[in-house]
Amino acid sequence: MTMLVAPFAIVSFVAAFFMTACTGGKTTAAYTIETGGDAQRGAAVINQYRCGACHYIPGIHDARGMVGPPLIYFGQRTFIAGEVPNSPENLVRWIRSPKSIEPGTAMPELGLSDQEARDAAAYLYTLREEK
Repeated sequence: MTMLVAPFAIVSFVAAFFMTACTGGKTTAAYTIETGGDAQRGAAVINQYRCGACHYIPGIHDARGMVGPPLIYFGQRTFIAGEVPNSPENLVRWIRSPKSIEPGTAMPELGLSDQEARDAAAYLYTLREEK
């Protein structure tokens, strides 16, 4: 009987460990992607430049645009505009000069400074889950 208890205890422990470790595909630990910007300022920049006129952007008041793609879960995306890997450098470049990445894009160049683009990028990288 003692021989059966040990394997059962091990199997139970392993099963309990994996069941508590499972998050259903959601990230529970916060992490930051370094853009050189500030996400709180980025929300203000996104509001100021009215990015929500074209995009649905979670957490931004009245950002319900239907012209450009929705930016929900942007922080989980692999590519930017289907063209370049989603990295801080590429995102800042995309925000400042989208036509340098995709010449035929409808996204306008809005004249953001480098710091404003870094701040907006920092906010977009917070969009990993529904807000």
